[in-house]
Amino acid sequence: MKRPTIADVARRAGVSKGAVSYALNGQPGVSDTTRQRILDVAREIGFSPSNAARALSRASANAVGLAPCRPAKILGVEPWFMGLISGFELELAARSYALTLQVVATPEEEIEVYRRWWGERRIDGVILTDLRENDIRIPVLQQLELPAVVLGGPADTGTIPQLWSDDTGSMTEAVRYLAALGHRRIAQVSGLTSLLHTQARTRAFAAASAALGLDGTVTAQADYTGEEGGRATRRLLSSGNRPTAIIYDNDVMAVAGLAVAQEMGLAVPADLSIVAWDDSLLCSLVHPPLTTLSRDIPGYGAQAARQLLKAIDGERVDNAEGSAAHITARGSTAPPR
Repeated sequence: MKRPTIADVARRAGVSKGAVSYALNGQPGVSDTTRQRILDVAREIGFSPSNAARALSRASANAVGLAPCRPAKILGVEPWFMGLISGFELELAARSYALTLQVVATPEEEIEVYRRWWGERRIDGVILTDLRENDIRIPVLQQLELPAVVLGGPADTGTIPQLWSDDTGSMTEAVRYLAALGHRRIAQVSGLTSLLHTQARTRAFAAASAALGLDGTVTAQADYTGEEGGRATRRLLSSGNRPTAIIYDNDVMAVAGLAVAQEMGLAVPADLSIVAWDDSLLCSLVHPPLTTLSRDIPGYGAQAARQLLKAIDGERVDNAEGSAAHITARGSTAPPR
């Protein structure tokens, strides 16, 4: 995994190392056109002119990066990310590695963060979350030769190893569980629709519902926040053919949905059954406690960190499937009244 150096910039720009030094340090000695070409090449390969001396070094940064592309307000209340980070830290701390975290607003901004971190030698590798279709981050990381592990899939991530869990199987299990209780009108409140795992869950929800001959199934889009989860729940429960069960793509939205149902005078689980994706302490603190699709999220994070540390060490890392989420039945589900 070769770090970008001043020699790499010079070779790709077709100039001497001296010319690169002049251009990167704002000194005279090169034309404006050449200076711009050098700056463009430096940015493209992730070389930071402000950290040239460090970039020439082979020393490890002893840090890995995580730049989640989510609204900051989501991360502040999202137990899934907190569990994931605790798993990262469990493995990284054992190797005296730090976790560098920066929340970004767009995939393009995320890419720029990776370029800067890698060029400035602030990290030795990154963990990508929230895989998207035709994800623009993948080719950039391959071009930079930045060690990385992708959480999500399975999908085409080129040479970058990935770790995923079977969201399709888990969603199918949830639908079958509710159908076995006697529910015929089941709804899904989904997360961000641009994410591959959201798309996989939604497809699985529709396919399982069709296979079981259920009627009135519908997916309401949300964004993982309690606010949007509550709004989606209110729309579903105000419809003329309201569902008798709802599956939520995270526990924050499920807790918000429970509050909305109770506010509207519906008894859970007699009038409405609720299933939350990703078990957290939130699901046990509310009344009734929520039935969940449970999995070992810290263990998932620890497995990803182990994969990344192997990649940083230059070892071969294969794609891997983590443990899938399975139903943990609690007080929020029952046969419909």
